[in-house]
Amino acid sequence: MTKMSSLVSGLELLAQTPAADGPQNPAAWVQILPMVLLFGAMYFFMIAPQRKKQKEHEKMLSALSSGDEIITTGGIYGVITNVKDDRFVVRVADNTKIEVGKAFVQTVVKKTDADEKK
Repeated sequence: MTKMSSLVSGLELLAQTPAADGPQNPAAWVQILPMVLLFGAMYFFMIAPQRKKQKEHEKMLSALSSGDEIITTGGIYGVITNVKDDRFVVRVADNTKIEVGKAFVQTVVKKTDADEKK
């Protein structure tokens, strides 16, 4: 019973200590700061460049027109013959045309002559 009585008296002492005004644990900010810095570093090194690359890709897709030579993400080379709302009609060989979703165009190999002169 002596251990129990000393534990109870210790708890009574803790209950009687007055609460200080302000934060109870100033070290909490010190513990949160590395996580905030890590998130900031992730944003500037990973998220921001990816968003910039995505905007450039969308700009490239909106500038594509008939006659542009492209490469798809699957590695297919072709020439755009028709532009539809959500896809391109691409000629990959003589008398062979396929429809490719706009998001699957990876790069532009050669723009048409009219765009190069501008």
